[in-house]
Amino acid sequence: MKNGSREVGPFRAESDPPSPTFGGKSSHRKFEAPRHGSLAYLPRKRAARHRGKVKSFPKDDPKKPVHLTASMGYKAGMTTVVRDLDRPGAKMHKKEIVEAATVIETPPLVAVGVVGYIETPRGLRSLTTVWAEHLSDEVKRRFYKNWYKSKKKAFTKYAKQHAESSGASVTRELERIKKYCTVVRVLAHTQIRKTPIKQKKAHLMEIQVNGGSVADKVDFSRNLFEKTIEIDSIFEQDEMIDVIAVTKGHGFQGVTSRWGTTKLPRKTHKGLRKVACIGAWHPSHVQWTVARAGQMGYHHRTSCNHKVFRIGKGTDEGNASTEFDISKKQITPLGGFVHYGEVKNDFVLLKGSVPGVKKRVMTLRKTLYPQTSRRATEKVSLKWIDTSSKFGHGAFQTAEEKKAFMGTLKKDLIQTV
Repeated sequence: MKNGSREVGPFRAESDPPSPTFGGKSSHRKFEAPRHGSLAYLPRKRAARHRGKVKSFPKDDPKKPVHLTASMGYKAGMTTVVRDLDRPGAKMHKKEIVEAATVIETPPLVAVGVVGYIETPRGLRSLTTVWAEHLSDEVKRRFYKNWYKSKKKAFTKYAKQHAESSGASVTRELERIKKYCTVVRVLAHTQIRKTPIKQKKAHLMEIQVNGGSVADKVDFSRNLFEKTIEIDSIFEQDEMIDVIAVTKGHGFQGVTSRWGTTKLPRKTHKGLRKVACIGAWHPSHVQWTVARAGQMGYHHRTSCNHKVFRIGKGTDEGNASTEFDISKKQITPLGGFVHYGEVKNDFVLLKGSVPGVKKRVMTLRKTLYPQTSRRATEKVSLKWIDTSSKFGHGAFQTAEEKKAFMGTLKKDLIQTV
């Protein structure tokens, strides 16, 4: 203590001159800065479900014709497209731009049921579910933990209801939906056996039916039973859609990669990729807003407003050709999509990247609100779709082009022993 001055702390008396280094404080930041990382998506933990869940469907309009509002597909990979920008006033108007695009394989869904919901003061409540008479094994697998050891009896008793007295009980349940329900959703599953994915268990989801009266919705759903639902009957080109999926998982990660916090100086004791101060002495606990290490990735996310560049047909030999690129080629690049394989079914080509890894199931949903921006209403005409090999620096667009350039290779020669 100096000159009998009052001591205010263990390190410095009140009358001591301020430290030239820290301005009288133990540590501080010289300027303000925004926090690192968003708190909007807490808790950052592994998703409870593997398939993206539609938590909101577009608002129903009875004046519109009856239609479905969502679908499912499997992420195959990404490619590059070239197109002319149609945006008057922009610097790049009527000039070529290069954009990234995602290919999602969408084999036709199969409708296997209908669910009716009643509106209650506490939200929607399901009244009843009506299933189709015949269900394929790939969707029955969804109801078993061990399909191999099971007796495979699922839905056998239910199927008899369709045979008894011409399906009177099934018709009665459908009439109940027409009478009491306000929301009607179709149960549909994917045909995963048509994709290169080894999994045999199909993905099943409820797809809301919008437009028309409730009776129209039920009749529409009933007519879909055991029929396939093509992707082009739900979405169309130039439409803006949302993609709901679970992101790529990265396991347990440190605070720097997980939250983007600043690395500490080189000489810092016990590590640099840390948060130096995780809070004050009091309140004597770590607040929920403080960045911490933990699970990164495998989170449920909804990515909005993806432009549909193209809806391709699997039967079309030139589904990746354009008016400018008349070479007959399919969307599958040389050597197949890395970590996926060949796309032999219908597909959707979306602008930009979507959540999730290759082979992961994607839930595609119509946009919740009418899109009126210039970007949303712009008509897209692709000039070129890249189909070169995605493994290395692909130089050729088609196998014929590669053969014409490389000539006959040793591996192509027929060896006679």
